Amino acid sequence: MNDKRMNNINVLLFLLFVLTLVSQGHAHYHVGKEKVTNIYFFFQENRKADPPTAVLVAKPKDTIVNATNILPYGATYVLNTPLTAEQDPNSEVVGQAQGLAASAGQNQSVVVFAVDYVFTSGKFKDSSVSVLSSYRILEPITELTVVGGRGKFRMASGYAIVRTIYRNITSAIVIVEYNVTVFHYE
Repeated sequence: MNDKRMNNINVLLFLLFVLTLVSQGHAHYHVGKEKVTNIYFFFQENRKADPPTAVLVAKPKDTIVNATNILPYGATYVLNTPLTAEQDPNSEVVGQAQGLAASAGQNQSVVVFAVDYVFTSGKFKDSSVSVLSSYRILEPITELTVVGGRGKFRMASGYAIVRTIYRNITSAIVIVEYNVTVFHYE
């Protein structure tokens, strides 16, 4: 290559380098100020509803899943469960929990939970908080990890304190109280 062409390539590479630095600096600037938001709602699971809010989609061969053994090792459910403003299942629906839960403990009931809490009304409408966590099913209170979100909760992190309020094996109804602390950006 001739010197003039080499100089043009070097100038172009230098400009690309400067543009990359500038764009990274601006990307960070647009993230905004960190904000903390607390969200309070109830998870209303009813596996006998029409349609059910949780559906068994996989289990190991020869494994029995029934009312007294809903989460044997390897059982996997998909969820589309209403979130309500109050404990009463007939209270205002503020969103849906959409995701999956899988039993991962051979010797103890450990559930791996990957769920997106999509808000459909109120000040968080069209936003979501994503949780990826594991917990022991028999613990009345547990903590889940917020790993992201959409809309107002883009780039979210945080935690959810989760407490089972009501569990009825016969009716297949579970009501869980959620108190979520979300760190996100304005």
